[in-house]
Amino acid sequence: MFNFTPLVRPLFESRIHKSSRFIDYGDVVQREQLYSLIGQASFTEIGQKYKFIDSLTYDQFSQRVPLHSYEDLKPMIMRMLAGEKNVLWRGLTTHFAQSSGTSDGKSKYIPITADSLRQCHYQGGFDVVAHYLNLNPASRIFAGKGFILGGSFANGLKQLKPGVRVGDLSATLIENINPLANIVRIPSKQVALMEDWEAKLPALVESSINEDVTNISGVPSWFLTVIEEVLRRKGATCIHEVWPHLEVFFHGGISFEPYRDRYSRLCDMSRMHFLETYNASEGFFAVQTSWESRAMMLLLDVGVFYEFIPIEDVDSDNPRVVPLWEVEKGKTYALVITANNGLWRYKIGDTVTVEQTAPVKITIAGRTRHFINAFGEELMVHNADEAIKRACSDTHAEVNDYTAAPVYAAEGRHGHHQWLVEFAMPPADLRLFAERLDLHLKELNSDYEAKRYKGIFLDGPEVTVARQGLFDRWLASTGKRGGQRKVPRLNNDRVLIAQLLEMNN
Repeated sequence: MFNFTPLVRPLFESRIHKSSRFIDYGDVVQREQLYSLIGQASFTEIGQKYKFIDSLTYDQFSQRVPLHSYEDLKPMIMRMLAGEKNVLWRGLTTHFAQSSGTSDGKSKYIPITADSLRQCHYQGGFDVVAHYLNLNPASRIFAGKGFILGGSFANGLKQLKPGVRVGDLSATLIENINPLANIVRIPSKQVALMEDWEAKLPALVESSINEDVTNISGVPSWFLTVIEEVLRRKGATCIHEVWPHLEVFFHGGISFEPYRDRYSRLCDMSRMHFLETYNASEGFFAVQTSWESRAMMLLLDVGVFYEFIPIEDVDSDNPRVVPLWEVEKGKTYALVITANNGLWRYKIGDTVTVEQTAPVKITIAGRTRHFINAFGEELMVHNADEAIKRACSDTHAEVNDYTAAPVYAAEGRHGHHQWLVEFAMPPADLRLFAERLDLHLKELNSDYEAKRYKGIFLDGPEVTVARQGLFDRWLASTGKRGGQRKVPRLNNDRVLIAQLLEMNN
């Protein structure tokens, strides 16, 4: 295939130059975004409710518009789904992203407006490639195909209005992609949008096994399944035996850390790069811009205005909220967005740690609801992911998936955490794995370490081995199995783990 990379590189370089404004003028860029959002929505129902006018300042906006959860906005979103115009955003919205929901199986339906699709989601994808090309001057990414692993339009709704599409965000992105992009991407739309994962997996392998793949994009856990099946079909041990020009994996959705070692073994690392993205149903928010740090730079001009709730105020009835220009390096915040998809001061449910302020770079700390704090230990997902990775390294184990939940004190034993782990390669000594997991959790989280001190308040973790395929079966039982679905890592109650343990037995 002809190498188009030198021809398109100047286009991507212009974007790098434009985003340099984020360094010294991040506050200006963000205020511009807010004023634009207010102006575009002034005649909508929510704009009329909160009296959006062009002269509205940030302070006035934050005083007029309350913080919203999904449940707060759900009645208006469902009216948009039913075909009403100018509710949360201008015009008619015909696409909605069904989120993976929560452990009780409930789903959220996030509007994907024409403006958010163009200005945010597609622009974010463009920015990822721009920053990758900036980091890799020798790239030949457009000399072959991009393998994009997406979801489908399967959803839990019935009798949708004609023309309305509900499913994974990636399904909408693939369905509406510029036809020119199909020259440099696989698989076909027909395969990419298949609903049945059992049929889709071999179709993905067949679509890619003889292609010259230079880049892959998707959720690490699901792409690992595809790569392992490609290797099995080819009788190979390294993916570069199949795709010799593969040079980058654009990944997001879940932490890459539990999978990094396995990808390292399946790739020729002298040819391979990994770039993290923060691409959610609600918007494309950030991209890694340096090989030295995995922190991601917030995209400030993609139709999203960011606010931040300090982590200590998350459960407050009247939390402190700060704009981007007031965040502090090293602090963890719950993310709030106002965006061109009609989500106004919306608590997205993610927590981020600010690693740098000029420009603002973040790492994802976890979900505001996916944590364990049953005993004051405040264990977050990023602690769990890193501890699992280190315990695997110590014991030569490999993990496919896991979840954890508290076990409350009973006669003869303090409270503790139960970890349900599906191993790709089990440790020779499960007791040692549990001990190393405990050790690394102490290293990573001072609150956990304090509660574990001499076992006075909290006993060591209990590791239960999950049968092969357990998490896949659970996802299938909730209608969530597919390229963008994921299992909640941590839960502060035992609802999810009880379901999984029953299936495991």
